[in-house]
Amino acid sequence: MIEGSALYYDGLSNKQHAVTLRIGATLEIVEDGLMIAGWPFEWIRRADSSDGRIRLRTTNGSDLARLVLIDETFARSVLEACPRLEHNDPSGTTSTGRIVFWSLAAATSLILIGLYGIPFIAERLTPLIPASFERRLGEMADSQVTTVFDATPCQNPDGVRAFGKLIGDLQKTTGLSVPITATVVRSGVPNAIALPGGKVYLFRGLLEKAESADEIAGVLAHELGHVKHRDSVRILLQAGGTSFLLGLLLGDVTGSGAAIFAARTLLDASHSRGAEAAADDVAIESMNKLGRSPQPMGELLLRITGKEDRGLLNFIASHPLSEARLQRMSASPPAVPGPPLLDAGEWAALKQICGPSGQNTKTQNPKT
Repeated sequence: MIEGSALYYDGLSNKQHAVTLRIGATLEIVEDGLMIAGWPFEWIRRADSSDGRIRLRTTNGSDLARLVLIDETFARSVLEACPRLEHNDPSGTTSTGRIVFWSLAAATSLILIGLYGIPFIAERLTPLIPASFERRLGEMADSQVTTVFDATPCQNPDGVRAFGKLIGDLQKTTGLSVPITATVVRSGVPNAIALPGGKVYLFRGLLEKAESADEIAGVLAHELGHVKHRDSVRILLQAGGTSFLLGLLLGDVTGSGAAIFAARTLLDASHSRGAEAAADDVAIESMNKLGRSPQPMGELLLRITGKEDRGLLNFIASHPLSEARLQRMSASPPAVPGPPLLDAGEWAALKQICGPSGQNTKTQNPKT
């Protein structure tokens, strides 16, 4: 019986097997003295080879199974024993087509899971996340926010009192069940963000562009809306998947790595159109309860972003256009007008909460 050496891939894994081939009634594949497969010669075909070596496949086994012949003299004997070696077998084309089809199907499935499956799961899991764990996420993200931005608290005493009054009035109207920690920070970025667990940051850059207390109140009420709906937790679930949060719970993710991931995710990601609209609803309702129009918030956003004309892209944009938001808020005046949220002196103090030209003073950070 003629024997020779070969390398064998069974098509079930990428493991390479050093085997002995025997030419008998079939091409016998032997490993450690045991015959593990037998390929009928009439079913053996030449397989593609990028390195010049002789590769064989079989049409009655795994589509991905391969033999690589090592001994050239033995290889000639094997080739002579295969009557249909060069036959263009339609089943081979069909098998390749199946592989391509299922590969594309798998890739499509992954894309659909990312676009629809994970957001759906995140939506269902968010209400189940314990409040204590959400606060932990907020603390971890908070430590990184202070690194990414100039998050030094602005602490002018009169400004702190005015800001505390504004947050306190807004909190009463939103029905929040979690304590809020709100702070004005020195970053010049015109923005406001809400972190998990009730942490809200108003950036000095946004306060400087505001022309009235109502403008800032609307923005803060919007951020409280994100806190109420736990949108930041939902973003983390969507971006990192449930494995991220389970890893934190079980200690499988390092604290520093998780903190950086959480912070970057919250700072880089956008809330969905639905989440933005829901947060706007909270802002509109809150301002109306206080007898103030939500329109100034829309005016502030439009003043910062300018007119946006995205054409058809508006349909898929993650944030509603500022012009559209202004129109919606303009159409929602309060039923009964109320007194100013801050008087002229309080508003002036809030505008100077970071000190002249954004300078900071050294007093306690407000927690409301």
